[in-house]
Amino acid sequence: MGFYENRVLPRLIDKGCGGPPVMKQREKIVPKAHGRVLEVGMGSGLNLGLYDPNQVEFVWGLEPSEGMRRHAEPRLAESPIEVKWLSLPGEEIPLEDDSADTILLTFTLCTIPDFNRALEQMRRVLKPTGQLLFCEHGEAPDPSIQKWQNRINPIWKKIAGGCNLNRAIPSCIEGAGFEIQELDSMYLPNTPRIAAFNYWGAAVTR
Repeated sequence: MGFYENRVLPRLIDKGCGGPPVMKQREKIVPKAHGRVLEVGMGSGLNLGLYDPNQVEFVWGLEPSEGMRRHAEPRLAESPIEVKWLSLPGEEIPLEDDSADTILLTFTLCTIPDFNRALEQMRRVLKPTGQLLFCEHGEAPDPSIQKWQNRINPIWKKIAGGCNLNRAIPSCIEGAGFEIQELDSMYLPNTPRIAAFNYWGAAVTR
């Protein structure tokens, strides 16, 4: 990876994904995790302070970026949660079937190139009694915003680490064989509208 991807981009993502509106959304989802947790796209460890240590056995942190893992080190040092790094992309989850009690997706599904394959892998490793918890930005419901999302997306992807503005998050999750049991959505305040529409909830395997 180049200097931008390994040194600059992790700092930009950490700042952009760690602002007050985004952290407030994380707070709605992360504390629900329990047991053996697979966090897909753990990044710089922004969720670590939100896990309930009384409910979580440990976390597999799937994160292919060396720069992001390095950026997470201070948070790892302060966290009571044990983290086992998995340095592979979401399409290649190196766990056995039915391994995880909880899979956590926070502002990650937008960046995975083959998100269908990644979600199929998540479905494979999630226990039949487990939950997929998600909090993701994606396609807005307003046609005028959608138009700008589609127009800007090719450029946005290049400068934002492969992030897509316009993925229809519920459809992506359901299309991979999950059943969404809880779903909420809203535009985040103090956020550019093209990147502000947020979906969050919980799903189980069908």
